[in-house]
Amino acid sequence: MRGPTRAFAIVLTGALAACGGDDATSTPPDAADADATPPPPSCPDPPIAPGPDAVVPGAPSLPYPTLRHLTIVWPYAGDPDGDATTTVRYRVVDGTWRAAMPLFRAPAATLEGVSWDARFAGTIFGLEPDTAYEVEVTLRDPDGGCAAQTLTARTRPVPAPMPGAPIVAVTPATLAGALGAAQPGQILELAGGSYPGFTVTRDGAAGQPIVIRAAAGATVSVGGDVRLDGRRFVHVVGLTIAGKIKFNDAADLAIVGNHVTTTEDGIVTKTRGERHYIADNDVVGATVWAEASLGVDGANVGEGIEVTGPGHVIEHNHVRGFRDCVSLIEDAGAIEQVAIDIVGNDLEQCADDAIEADFCAHDCRIVGNRMRDVFMAMSSQPGLGGPTYFVRNVAWNVVLSPFKLQRGSIGDVLVNNTVVKRGDAFGIFTTDVFARQWIRNNLFLGGAGGTYNGYDIGAGAVIELRAADTATLDMDHDGFGSSAGFTGRIGATAFASLAELRARTTEVHAVEVGPAVFATPTSPPASPFPAAPMPPLTLAPGGAAIDVGVALPNLADAYAGAAPDLGAYELGSPPPAYGPR
Repeated sequence: MRGPTRAFAIVLTGALAACGGDDATSTPPDAADADATPPPPSCPDPPIAPGPDAVVPGAPSLPYPTLRHLTIVWPYAGDPDGDATTTVRYRVVDGTWRAAMPLFRAPAATLEGVSWDARFAGTIFGLEPDTAYEVEVTLRDPDGGCAAQTLTARTRPVPAPMPGAPIVAVTPATLAGALGAAQPGQILELAGGSYPGFTVTRDGAAGQPIVIRAAAGATVSVGGDVRLDGRRFVHVVGLTIAGKIKFNDAADLAIVGNHVTTTEDGIVTKTRGERHYIADNDVVGATVWAEASLGVDGANVGEGIEVTGPGHVIEHNHVRGFRDCVSLIEDAGAIEQVAIDIVGNDLEQCADDAIEADFCAHDCRIVGNRMRDVFMAMSSQPGLGGPTYFVRNVAWNVVLSPFKLQRGSIGDVLVNNTVVKRGDAFGIFTTDVFARQWIRNNLFLGGAGGTYNGYDIGAGAVIELRAADTATLDMDHDGFGSSAGFTGRIGATAFASLAELRARTTEVHAVEVGPAVFATPTSPPASPFPAAPMPPLTLAPGGAAIDVGVALPNLADAYAGAAPDLGAYELGSPPPAYGPR
């Protein structure tokens, strides 16, 4: 019998060692360990004399805190045998220590023209905004070399107007003058009426943003873009816009609660920005959900929300009808894409990617999003060493791949996601070898195959990962099923039953699932078109997904029963809210 459900949170605490492949990987702690106070970091006394394989620690840092996450980066040299390990613990200043996940190892490499030095990196999840934290980290190598350090950082506050901010009443006739005279700390409140597109030319200041806020009935007319290029500390709140919001070369913007309808892009920057907060917006594009729309060359248009640069938070938006609904920038346009949160968004009718996290250098967090009626659900094409986190996302009616790990992606972490689709349940259709993925507690259900707009979605295998680098792929404790039978391939290894999957691959704790795994028994849709209502995808008590995951403190440590459940939803915990709050 399952006990009371612990409050659900994503809080990252101690189970990936130097995860991936030939690196040493720790055994995840069991449920009893999840609440234990971890010991302080320490180095051997006396120290181990460094040998030729010893690690040489650099200086760790906590770059670009966001509202609810801290990123840890620790460069290193040496350690050619890859056996150095890390420990991490954290607390609110003067609070109780909790363990956090050991950091993810990213050896030095070059991919798609981007090079990086050797590093350990990782995230502490589920923190409180505007709160000071201490983080203690240790890097040890049995061949010699050890360092232990304590770091401090403060999470960012939720953006808000200055307390007691003066309000400037604005009408369509006075808008230009009010914008030209705006001062840090002011709220420009737009009265009901139709406004032309406008460009903001003044900056706010830290703690004193310029806020442009709509009263009831304020709209920006058809084709009226809002431009914030080069601005700092400006908030745009509650506008109804028939056009786009664009903000090249800007920093510390808040774009909140707007309704954007566009025939092009929605809320975008095409150049590096820092620390933008894009939340609770409704963004509607012109792409229709139809077979001819699918794929990069399909009849689709526009980026719903697009950013590049570090430290952005994109949360609780509803985005519908774009080529890519939420995206980072690719290739030469991708600049320092680190410490980015894409959380709690509701995404639908995305004809290429629902979430395009391409060219993430490390610590992009794709957490708790809902995707339905999409060509590809989540893209990492490629990840640049990792970790790129995909955690507790739900994807329904994905046409091709739930995870697009293409162009040689390195360092993706997939934990507690739920996927229901036609064709291959977990298929990545590429010949580019992808490497160093770490995969746990996911739930994949596939079905009959087909071909759509020229794309073959597979015949319904449960796994189709032919291009996986099996020397560095680490996956286990996942659930798979398909109405087409239980067959698949990981690298060169094929299987035709659950027993063969367990015996021939790292999935030694895998389970087989079917429609009855859900409280409302659910099969993949009979056809991707037209769009159909998404079922709840909460789990059935006593089903095959219950209590068969692995406990991952600070990542999968809030559960009832003997172990975490598979997929995005823990039995007994209410599903999260998606989209605008």
